[in-house]
Amino acid sequence: MIFETLAHTGHEEVVFCHNKDAGLKAIIAIHNSVLGPALGGLRMWPYATEQDALNDVLRLSRGMTYKAAVSGLNLGGGKAVIIGDPGKDKSEALFRAFGRFVNSLNGRYITAEDVGIDVNDMEYVFRETEFVTGVHQVHGGSGDPSPFTAYGTLQGLLAALQVKYGNEDVGKYSFAVQGVGHVGMEFVKLLRERGAKVFVTDINKELVQRAVDDHGAEAVAADQIYDVDADVYSPCALGGTVNANTLPRLKCKVICGAANNQLATDEIGDEVMRKGILYAPDYAVNAGGLMNVSLEIDGYNRERAMRMLRTIYFNLGRIFEISARDNIPTYKAADRMAEERISSIGKLRLPHLGLSAPRFQGRRGN
Repeated sequence: MIFETLAHTGHEEVVFCHNKDAGLKAIIAIHNSVLGPALGGLRMWPYATEQDALNDVLRLSRGMTYKAAVSGLNLGGGKAVIIGDPGKDKSEALFRAFGRFVNSLNGRYITAEDVGIDVNDMEYVFRETEFVTGVHQVHGGSGDPSPFTAYGTLQGLLAALQVKYGNEDVGKYSFAVQGVGHVGMEFVKLLRERGAKVFVTDINKELVQRAVDDHGAEAVAADQIYDVDADVYSPCALGGTVNANTLPRLKCKVICGAANNQLATDEIGDEVMRKGILYAPDYAVNAGGLMNVSLEIDGYNRERAMRMLRTIYFNLGRIFEISARDNIPTYKAADRMAEERISSIGKLRLPHLGLSAPRFQGRRGN
């Protein structure tokens, strides 16, 4: 069953990681390493079943392949998940055990923080392996990637506004932001700094109140965010919020947010186009965090990172051009752009040479 699944998804390697003493149950998935070593975050989540965890890591790792490819990075796609409650199951032993599994892959997979994980957790992983990004600045890392992901999302938004409305004046438009976690809150801050009207919701009421108090957003009940009369719908939490139930309710002309896998199905993506809504493909928009941590491999430089993030604007512009030229939905245009790059670079690779491990300048776990 699992090999049939991998044959369908195209994954190269899936590693099941278990350490009874540390309470570790984790899965590392390497989807594609044609462009380089697989880089992707570590997610900690109380999955209902092990199958749910496997499905998630396979889906997310494939998305990372496309994100890296469309962003012009020399990286492949990978992801890792730990089955557990981030609110009560974390420990030094858990993350150090995970770090040893990462290290055993010898650079084929490079980890980073994702949902349920913070920079402090990455510090423990870093003690066991150098193949980790998003560590504290004292180790040559870049720290919390959330502000960079949010800034990159803003670049994607500017490109979408230019195509849809012919200008990039964020303050003229209203936004329905679903999810105000680390990235969502940073994105709300950027929108409000530019004078935009922002509606927010989140399952965490304290975060919603913070967005109201600190940034002047307007709170909306969780299920009502889809009914808000806003110009832009910005999913910034978990995926699948653009679906058969919500799409008929959306009044927006643009969908642009930081969440992964925003479209529940490809058919929904087709319907988004038919409705005249411009969708900014999620993995192209939210690539800022990946771009930022990718620079840690050769030595981090914040100014270089900010310059790289601005390329998201041009990547989105290219995607919109392909969509208009070929009369295809933007999600298909993004896939086409990524697949063409993987294919063209793949033809340059000699299979027997393989890929060299990444270079982490002067960094070593302790």
